[in-house]
Amino acid sequence: WLVSLCFINSLKISVFTCADEIMQQEIRPLVAVDIIEQLHRQFAILSGGRGKDGAPIITFPEFAGFSEIPDEDFLNVVTYLTSIPSLEAASIGFIIIIDRRRDKWSAVKASLTRIAGAFPGNLQLVFVLRPSRFIQRAIADIGIKLYRDDFKMKVPIIMLNSVSDLHGYIDKCQLTRELGGTLEYGHSQWIHHRTAIENFAMTVKTTAQMLQTFGTDLAETELPNDVQCTEDLLSAHTDHHSKLKDELKLAVKQGATLLTCIREPVTRSANSKLSPDELENVATVERLLAQLDETEKAFDQFWTRHHLKLEQCLQLRHFEHDFREVKLTLDNLMEAQAGFSDVGDSVSRVEHLLREQKQLEEKGQVCKAQTLALHGEQLIQNNHYAVDSIRPKCVELRRICDDFTNETKKKYDILGKSLELHKQLDKASQWCEAGIYLLASQAVDKCQSQEGAETALVEIEKFLATAKEHQLSNPKEFYNQFDTILTPEIKILQKLEDVQEMFDKRQVSLKKLAAKQTRPVQPVAPHPESSPKRASPKTTRPAGVGGPLIFASRYSIQYYSTPYFFSFSHIINELIETERVYVEELQSIIEGYASEMDNPSLLHLIPSMLQNKKDILFGNLPEIYDFHNRIFLKELENCIENPELLARCFLKRKEDLQIYEKYCQNKPRSEALWRQCGDSIFFQECQRKLDHKLSLDAYLLKPVQRITKYQLLLKEMLKCSKNSEGTAELEEALATVLDIIKSVNDSMHQIAITGYEGDVGELGKLLMQGSFNVWTDHKKGHNKVKDLARFKPMQRHLFLYTKMLLFCKKREENTDGHEKTASYSFKNSLKMSTVGITENVKGDNKKFEIWYNGREEVYIIQASSVELKNTWISEIRKVLTGQLEACRGKTQCDLMMLPSFCSCCLTFLAVKNSLSASVSPPLPSPPLFLSFFSFSYFTQARKQLIQFESIYFYFFL
Repeated sequence: WLVSLCFINSLKISVFTCADEIMQQEIRPLVAVDIIEQLHRQFAILSGGRGKDGAPIITFPEFAGFSEIPDEDFLNVVTYLTSIPSLEAASIGFIIIIDRRRDKWSAVKASLTRIAGAFPGNLQLVFVLRPSRFIQRAIADIGIKLYRDDFKMKVPIIMLNSVSDLHGYIDKCQLTRELGGTLEYGHSQWIHHRTAIENFAMTVKTTAQMLQTFGTDLAETELPNDVQCTEDLLSAHTDHHSKLKDELKLAVKQGATLLTCIREPVTRSANSKLSPDELENVATVERLLAQLDETEKAFDQFWTRHHLKLEQCLQLRHFEHDFREVKLTLDNLMEAQAGFSDVGDSVSRVEHLLREQKQLEEKGQVCKAQTLALHGEQLIQNNHYAVDSIRPKCVELRRICDDFTNETKKKYDILGKSLELHKQLDKASQWCEAGIYLLASQAVDKCQSQEGAETALVEIEKFLATAKEHQLSNPKEFYNQFDTILTPEIKILQKLEDVQEMFDKRQVSLKKLAAKQTRPVQPVAPHPESSPKRASPKTTRPAGVGGPLIFASRYSIQYYSTPYFFSFSHIINELIETERVYVEELQSIIEGYASEMDNPSLLHLIPSMLQNKKDILFGNLPEIYDFHNRIFLKELENCIENPELLARCFLKRKEDLQIYEKYCQNKPRSEALWRQCGDSIFFQECQRKLDHKLSLDAYLLKPVQRITKYQLLLKEMLKCSKNSEGTAELEEALATVLDIIKSVNDSMHQIAITGYEGDVGELGKLLMQGSFNVWTDHKKGHNKVKDLARFKPMQRHLFLYTKMLLFCKKREENTDGHEKTASYSFKNSLKMSTVGITENVKGDNKKFEIWYNGREEVYIIQASSVELKNTWISEIRKVLTGQLEACRGKTQCDLMMLPSFCSCCLTFLAVKNSLSASVSPPLPSPPLFLSFFSFSYFTQARKQLIQFESIYFYFFL
């Protein structure tokens, strides 16, 4: 930490020295802001011009109230101006130019007196442009001779009659236009630059102070001893570091902006040159920026070390915390294991003890301890600063793991022997019982004969041979093998010896009987008191084999390995990846083209015809980008883990996707504007910056291409998920996208309608549009006209709205050699509330009729296919049915107001005028109706029918 503190102190010294040098605090306490009002009065200026030897020029221009300027203000301004040039330039000496051509000798005298008494810098020459009036000039000549010594100037005072004389001493390019020179000088801009430079220098110094303070705090920070405090400290220091980095970035941006402003004349015109003072300003800002860059690099290096140490401290605290937990757990388990001395008294008991030992081993966290030790060794290899603290803990962890493992192994060995012992004891017990049963089951009468005794001996020998299979032939060897775990409670060895002794005695007896003949005895069958207990074989089945869990996992594996899953997943990935690319492309268009149209530095490249037409060229592209970037892309990305949610994304955002309709409606206007100005330098420059291979018009097609891309991907998904869960939602999502595409396509045709005097927006929703052959038939008119109209079809483009049916004529025009642009000239319209429809026309199943005003006007329409015809008829019937449902209630109320006979008459009239040819069954003839009602009533009904013509017709239909 001492090294770090020294590093921060050196950083402080280097940065502060640079900033103080720029601010020149030792020479002057003044900055431009302190005397801004006095500088704006412009009674003395530092124009940036230099003499032939590089001496800075200070000009005192004509100023009516020069003598009235307070001494303090004059001294402050002159002191400030002399402090601006570099020390090298100031050491040469300043050249003073006093312009008093329009003034009197008294003003010249006052100026020289004040300058001689208060000028703080070294003087080289003083030029005085004497008064131009003859009398004042003569007085000035005399006065300068008489009062030269009174001015107390050790430099020459040169009186000049005109600016031409001045040009003999100083080059024109070093003089302002007021003095006949060519040097460009703006006093307000000069003040602005000086203020900005000084502010930037102060910003650099303040930033360095902040870095030094933060570095000192970091160097003096004590490392916490627990995890939480270390995490809090790391978070706090990281946040503070981020804020300081932001301050550094702002300072660098400020300096770069200032540098651009100073260089702006050269950037604007290649013939312009910066004055020496401006070049010094550039050098000053560049030096500040370089120092700021060095400061940032030094700070980053220090922060990297500090941040690494904090992270290592956090790693150490985590390691220590885990070490304490693992060690405590293992110590407790070691104690528990030491008190665990039971070796079991049966097979089942030993198996139970083995299970407990296994659980104890799992609780022992040996793997965790080994992993923690490995982690500690990795920290040591990564040059952790606390190696001396970590290494002993790693050694301790290894020792504890070894001790626990060894003790566990010993316990397993003991229990393993105990298990083997008890298995052998069980076998021995069964063998003994089987031997006792064998001895008891041998018939005494059969053993009395030689043959019977020999048979019994063979049986005994065979049985004794089985002792070797069970390792029971040598009880002493058995005892030695399990000596460490045999207890006095185990009586089986004595039982083995007793049984063996019984067999030995029986063998001796049988051998004697087999060797000599004895008389027969009455056979007596033995009745053993008990039969040997035989263990019944038991078959056990491992729990869970073939159970539901395994079956479910196998089913899942089979599902995820099917080609369906991989194909579906591939399509989703393609959808999401192309969506990301699409969002990036939209962002590049907005940032690389649209935003650049507001860039002041590029305004001169934008064609006049493009001015204030950004909304026309790009339409609502920002709205589309915002929706996809902020909402739709994120929702699609959520489908990676949940593919079943994909269809819902499109269903949920059906209304939001309607923004494409607005974009496509604007597309013709955008393309027309692009054709006018697409080859401008502005677009070429933007394309070069973006490194796009294609021009802007190709990227403006991306939204149109994207909305159609969705339907293709959804169709592919449907192929993969056919007859599976979620198919219905995918079909609905595809239908939604197709409906949006259709709506967009219809709207593109709608905006091309010309000649319609009304507002198309008031006609309701556009349901269908398409081109047809149309014949017309008017009952009113000359028969010849009707016949000609019937046999000559017209090409008409129909637009079906919820309120109106428009008949237009399609026209195609070439636009400057580009592709044909369609327009639709309005010809006729029919209100949907007053039309009827006949589905079939004799002679052609692709024709249907739309008639108007009681069939006085009939339009025979021929579609290109039967399917298209049926689609239009279906949509028209939906409109009519919707209108019928909307007005049914009102219609019924109106009908109830009529006499009952009006209903019959109105029914007859409506049907006769409209459906008499198609109603089945046929209605009664008119006389049947008229026989019930008077003619006057019928006339009244007819009048009411005419009044409510359309409503009654639809009601009865």
